[in-house]
Amino acid sequence: MRNILITGASGYLGQTVLKRLHKDLLKGKIDGLAAMDIREVATEDQLKGVSYIQSDIRDKQLWKHLETEQTTTVIHLAAILDSQSSSREFQFEVDVLGTQNILDACLKVGAKRVIISSSGAAYGYHADNPDWLQEKDAVRGNELFAYSAHKRMIEEMLLKYRNKHPKLEQTIFRVCTILGATTDNLITNLFEKKRILGIKGHLSPYVFVWDEDVADCMQQAVFSKQSGIYNLAGDGAICNKDLAILLQKKYLSIPASILRLGLSLGNKLGLTQYGPDQLLFIQYRPVLDNRKLKNEFGYSPKKSSLETFEFYLDAKQKKMSDPSKIQILFPG
Repeated sequence: MRNILITGASGYLGQTVLKRLHKDLLKGKIDGLAAMDIREVATEDQLKGVSYIQSDIRDKQLWKHLETEQTTTVIHLAAILDSQSSSREFQFEVDVLGTQNILDACLKVGAKRVIISSSGAAYGYHADNPDWLQEKDAVRGNELFAYSAHKRMIEEMLLKYRNKHPKLEQTIFRVCTILGATTDNLITNLFEKKRILGIKGHLSPYVFVWDEDVADCMQQAVFSKQSGIYNLAGDGAICNKDLAILLQKKYLSIPASILRLGLSLGNKLGLTQYGPDQLLFIQYRPVLDNRKLKNEFGYSPKKSSLETFEFYLDAKQKKMSDPSKIQILFPG
């Protein structure tokens, strides 16, 4: 029996994964599919055969839903992505304590596997990060950023659960920046600016992954015998100045001290949503090496970082410069 429950199922990624697994449900490849979210889903928007559950992942009685659905695998996607919309305390409750509640619920009902959406942000934004981060590298996060700090805490928690409860299999994907046809978030907002800002002396490479590749990996993890931790990213990385070329926008390279001052003043005056803290985000972006994903998990992303960015721009109907003008970085 294979019964799947997805948390955060009404979110951007959750809907993509749900639609993918719904096809497996209709084909009889899985026995049951439950979509859990704190938001209610209108009847007319519900997929046939899916059990919709409105619940808060912090609810200590949440395990009863897993028991009712006879859940064998949980795909845990629920998280607070927009740190500006809620307090740090609330984000901790949802991200960290909510994940703990999900793990305890899995153990209580005897679920066999949990699939977790972590992030490259768990590595943190640090000057001494390797050029290409591998799964064996330290997960340090940044206390400055709630999302990054919480992903580190979650991964530390997952390690403790793996050691104490090895029968509950874990598949963890450290996901880079996700792009798709309808992506709209704080990162894509940067691409909408008149100029692309950079910091002198820093390449600030981006790795992107197609949202459908993420859904593919989540789906494969449901059926795979493989467990473990995998960087989930498209092939290659694109530097900040090359993104400006692709976007046909001016690239402005500014000394860190001046940019910090500018962001501080702009934020105080309400001219920008980004504060001086975001400097680390631009300076020391974690660049993910995806070779373990391909060689051990057995999944090769269908789109590279460049192809993912091209797809995103095409969906937004934006004219893009000739990609042959840019340099794509690859791990050595």
